[in-house]
Order: sequence, then structure tokens, then C-alpha cells
Amino acid sequence: MSISLTGVITGGAQTGFTSPTYTLSLDNPPDNRSKQSAVTTIGGTQAGVVAHTVNAPFTVTFRRPSILKTLSVAVLNGLTGQYSRVPFNEYIMLVRKAAQVALNQWVINEYRLNSKVYAGTETYDAPNVRAGVSLTVGALNTNSAGLGDTITTGIVG
Repeated sequence: MSISLTGVITGGAQTGFTSPTYTLSLDNPPDNRSKQSAVTTIGGTQAGVVAHTVNAPFTVTFRRPSILKTLSVAVLNGLTGQYSRVPFNEYIMLVRKAAQVALNQWVINEYRLNSKVYAGTETYDAPNVRAGVSLTVGALNTNSAGLGDTITTGIVG
């Protein structure tokens, strides 16, 4: 199954939000190796949150590497028999959300998740690659409110 960036997404818990949901509609991605959607509808209780507009973007983009690297291009050390340089593929998820710094003064905040996956691990040890993804998503989901609190207060802990 591939990345799905359409339909209704249940948001993570945030202080002051009740049952946040986001309806995603396909948008034109920045390049041909990306998928992008815009948040067209806000659900639940999220006072002050606005859906995507030209002036206030609210998008999610998933990008794969332009050229997928494989283990076949890895450099094997002739003396040790170990790989000395293993190539990797970097996948990026980017959420762009406009916010105001003052009345009608919009800026675009970026929330990024970069996934660095070494070539060969997706084939040789797929279960452990998937476990890394699972923990990443679970940790973000579990700590959604805490991350929001930390970003808005500057307090870690």
C-alpha cells in the first residue's frame, strides 16, 4: 500500500482541541516525486484553526528520493570485507501550516519528518524497518499534545 493523502485524517491529541479531524483533498505537488494534499475542512473543536487558502496554506507533502539507491552501489572494503559506504534513501514528510505573527500577517510554519533508510535494509530486514516506522508514528501520536505544548511554551518535560 502506498501513501494515502486523501480523505479524513484524525489528528493527534492537542491541548484545547477536541476530536480534531482534517479532510484532505489532492493538490498539485511541487515535483513529480511527491504527493501533496491540502486541508480543505477542519473538524472537531479547534477554535481559531483555518483550512487551506491561498493566503494561509495548510498542506501535507510526502516526497521520495529522486533516484532510489540500492545496495548494489555500496562500496565493499577489500581488506575487511565490510561495506565502508552504504547508500541511503531519504523520504520526507512536510506539513506546511500558515499562522499569524500579528493581525493579517501570515507566515508558513513547517513540520518535517525525514526518514533515512539505508539501501538493502528494506529487503534484508523489512520487519525491523517497519518496526522503526511503527515506533516513529506511535511516538508522534502518543506525544502529540506534549509536542504541541513544548512548541508553544518552550518547556520540555
